[in-house]
Amino acid sequence: MLHENIKGGIIEATKARDVARVAILRGLVADFTNELVAKRRLPTEFLSDEEAIEVIKRAVKKRLDSVSQFKAGGRQDLVNVEEAEIALLKPFLPRMMSQDEIRPIAEQKKAEMNFTDKTKSGMLVGAILKELKGKANGIDVKAVVDGLFS
Repeated sequence: MLHENIKGGIIEATKARDVARVAILRGLVADFTNELVAKRRLPTEFLSDEEAIEVIKRAVKKRLDSVSQFKAGGRQDLVNVEEAEIALLKPFLPRMMSQDEIRPIAEQKKAEMNFTDKTKSGMLVGAILKELKGKANGIDVKAVVDGLFS
């Protein structure tokens, strides 16, 4: 399980004296514990891989937002720190599908739902994202769907 692997990674990173990696992994474990408490579960339990991935995605998104804020404020030193943290978090996320991989699924879903006009594209994007369950980026799915209706 991902949650257990990350907890074990703290020990490895500590032995390797990788301070940045230890900090990121400890932060993730704290986020996992917060998620467990929010779901009214014991902090000693483990999250499922899907739940852990959602927590990691939120952590990456938070850092991406910080990067854009720091760039707007002209703080390149903080941008570098946030980007380094993102680089440490990315390996824990599953690989996202490319637009070429999404296209056949989108075409099948469009035919299945019998959509012919662009006004239903939002519903189609939602249905595709629900089917792919986090395996594809919403921006890529929207681009594919827009291509289907043009």
